[in-house]
Amino acid sequence: MAMGGGGRQKIASMVPYLVKTLRKQPLSPTTNHTLPSLRRAFSLYDQINLIDGVPDDQLRFQGYTDTGFTINGSKYEGSLLIVENKIMAWAPKKFSDITPQSLSIFQIVRPVPEILILGCGRNIIPVDPELRRFIRSTGMKLEAVDSRNASSTYNILNEEGRHVAAALLPYGVES
Repeated sequence: MAMGGGGRQKIASMVPYLVKTLRKQPLSPTTNHTLPSLRRAFSLYDQINLIDGVPDDQLRFQGYTDTGFTINGSKYEGSLLIVENKIMAWAPKKFSDITPQSLSIFQIVRPVPEILILGCGRNIIPVDPELRRFIRSTGMKLEAVDSRNASSTYNILNEEGRHVAAALLPYGVES
């Protein structure tokens, strides 16, 4: 987005005010974590959004808790499976519950997503070779990371227009 000199000066003149305002706000502990926007300027002033919002038909993780996720302003509890920008409740409660059967939807979904992002909960856990073979047999690549990074990675790939799916355990799950 191109800005004339006046627009840059206006934004630059607002920065000291924003910093002063942010410093006055007390820091309070919270268990609801917000994911940073990838559409914001890379600076210390994360409150300045320089690019338009995410399209209405595109899912975007905005935050997470130990028990669920916030997507497009709505809170979802429990494990989630996201395919073709559709959110579904997902049965696995812990990492050992993730089996080829729990991911069998990928045997029938067309087109097959390019990549499956597997959110393992709080920690990255090695994926069972049988599960890895099953995912590869569907034609997808696998990225297994903790659920916080899985939701951020989903946002990045989805914003790039990539055909991506996610299977996520809540962040509080420790297998």
